[in-house]
Amino acid sequence: MTRPTARVLAMLELLQAGGQRTVGDLAERLGVDERTVRRYAEHLADLGIPVQAQRGRYGGYRLAPGYKLPPLMLTDDEAVAVVMGLRAAERAGLATTDHTAAVSALAKVSRVLPRVLAKRLDSLMSTAEFTTAVGAAAPVGAEILLGLAAAAEERRTVVIEYTAWDGTESQRELDVYGLVFHSGRWYATGYDRGREDVRTFRLDRIAAVRPSDGTFDVPPGFDATTQVVSGIAAVPWAHDVSVVLHTTLADAAGRLPKSVGRLTEHDDGVLLETRAERLDGMARMLASLGVEFEISAPAALCGEVLALSERLRANAARGHSHLRPWQAQTQIHRETHPREKT
Repeated sequence: MTRPTARVLAMLELLQAGGQRTVGDLAERLGVDERTVRRYAEHLADLGIPVQAQRGRYGGYRLAPGYKLPPLMLTDDEAVAVVMGLRAAERAGLATTDHTAAVSALAKVSRVLPRVLAKRLDSLMSTAEFTTAVGAAAPVGAEILLGLAAAAEERRTVVIEYTAWDGTESQRELDVYGLVFHSGRWYATGYDRGREDVRTFRLDRIAAVRPSDGTFDVPPGFDATTQVVSGIAAVPWAHDVSVVLHTTLADAAGRLPKSVGRLTEHDDGVLLETRAERLDGMARMLASLGVEFEISAPAALCGEVLALSERLRANAARGHSHLRPWQAQTQIHRETHPREKT
C-alpha cells in the first residue's frame, strides 16, 4: 500500500469515529497540509463514500449520518485463514520494520467481522500456542520490499543503497530477477550491473531503493529460489558467529550498524548473532566496539582476537624498542596517563 493510499484510509478511520473534523485537525493528524486533506476527501467521494463538507472558517468534513462500512463478509474457513496467516507471517519473520503491523491488522480485521465470528476467532487466538520461535531475521521495510517487488514485475532496473556485513556502504545498480524468503530472511537476486554478475542481497541490509532508467529481461529458465539457496550453501565462509557483549541493548544498537546481525537481550548483556566472511575482520570489528565481550562461537574467532591483540601489542612496543618490556609498559602508561604518578 502506498503512503498516500494509507493516509486516505487513515482519514476515513478518523471520520468514522463520528462528528465533524476540521480541515486543520485532519491535516495535523495525518501529517499533511490542508490542501492535501481536501484532495483526500475528493478521493473518498470518488470511491462512493459519502463525505460531507462544510464551508467556512471552521469548516471541515464528516460522514453522512448513519453511514457505516459494510462488515467484512468471510466464511469461517476464510476468516481463520486470514487471521492465522497474519500470525504465521509475524512468527516466521515476514513482518516489516513496523513490528505492530500484524497486530494492528488483526485488530482491524476483527473490528469489521460479524460479532459472533470475531468472538470465536478471539477465543482461538487466546488459547492457541505455538512451538516454533518467532522469526529471527531482522525485519524489512515495507517500502524496500514493495519497491523491489514492483521492479521485478515491471522489469525495471533499480539502484539500491546496500550495507555489507562489515558496515561497508555502496550503491548497486540491480536488475531484480526475483525475491526469495529463505530461513527467516528476505533476499533479492538479480544482475548486478556494476559487478557484471548475478548477485544476491539481503533485504534487511538495503537502506533505500530508487528507480533507474534501465530495463531488462530475466534469462530463460532462471530460478530465483535455486539461485539464492545454492548461493548460500556454496559460500565458503559459512562462519556462524555468536558473541555476548557486556553492555545494554540500546548501547549495542548504537555502536553497530543494523546490517551486522541480530541483537537480543542476554543474561550477561546482549547476544550478537551474525555470519562473517572473514574472522579476522570480525575480530577487528569486536575490538573497535569498546565494550567487553565473550565469544560463544566459533572457537576460531578466539584465535583471531588473540592474534590481533598480539599484533597490536607488538606495534605498540615497537615505538619503544630500546626499552625492556617492563620499561616500555611503564613509559607507555606515563604517556597515556600524564597526570598519574607511577
